[in-house]
Amino acid sequence: MNESPLDKPVVCYLGPRGTFTEQALHTQPDLVEMNHRRFGSIVDVLTATETGGIDYGFAAIENMIEGSVNATIDTLAFDADLLIQREVVININLNLLVQPGVRLDGVKTVRSFPMAYAQCRQFLRNKMSWATIEATNSTADAARELAESQRRDTAAIAPQRAAEVYGLETLAADIEDHPDNQTRFVLVASEGISEPTGHDKTSIVVFQRADQPGSLISILQEFAARRINLTKLESRPTRSALGDYCFLIDCEGHIANEVVGDALRSLHQQRHVVKFLGSYPSAYGTEEEQENNRVGTKESARWLADLRSQIRSAD
Repeated sequence: MNESPLDKPVVCYLGPRGTFTEQALHTQPDLVEMNHRRFGSIVDVLTATETGGIDYGFAAIENMIEGSVNATIDTLAFDADLLIQREVVININLNLLVQPGVRLDGVKTVRSFPMAYAQCRQFLRNKMSWATIEATNSTADAARELAESQRRDTAAIAPQRAAEVYGLETLAADIEDHPDNQTRFVLVASEGISEPTGHDKTSIVVFQRADQPGSLISILQEFAARRINLTKLESRPTRSALGDYCFLIDCEGHIANEVVGDALRSLHQQRHVVKFLGSYPSAYGTEEEQENNRVGTKESARWLADLRSQIRSAD
């Protein structure tokens, strides 16, 4: 029996259609099959996932050039109780979109989100020095407004997904100054921890007991002593007092792993407040490597369980 649309889970994300967020979501076949809802801000996406009867939220959390997406980080750290289920990383490639048949020398105005055209300065200076630059609310809005206006003297800088959604033509592809730019997205839910795969990442927020010398070192030592690699360390103001900061930490491993669990237990034992944001599969590494890790993890778990089953009872 085919699953009806009403029975499918709901995933929400930042709209309108044609955003990089939607493009990233469309790399995940299971998410494409879900029912979709779009919201006007990342905060709305995460709040709706926690309280609005929506199964999953999908949002950008980090960009290679711009750094952390504060709206996502702060909402997860302070305002919502959500758990990261997976991460998705995509290349951020920007394209010059036009109405079908428009030539480069016919474009007089280029419209996009300021951060996007700021990342295309070399192309605009070398190839379109005569064009006027106009700001829009988002790259997707630039594409949508171009499609609706049908103007043939205007181009939009936007993702490839926007060209597909709004029926525009890609006049020039990959015009960004930094072709290696990537953005990391996370899928979140109100409950549930992804099973360990052997190629995982754990995210936490640690609030200091007090602002005192050596407090950060005492936190980091818990990971260093267990040879747990940190993939991210960032401080954020706690909003409680000027100069009061918490630490957002991503580390390799899963909470089911003994060393990771032991590190978190020790931090909690030191009376630090630890907010667990999730253990989930890392997006880095090939599919073959990740599958090998999954198989190895299950075999190792069976091996350890067999050994432990031989421990004699005290009776």
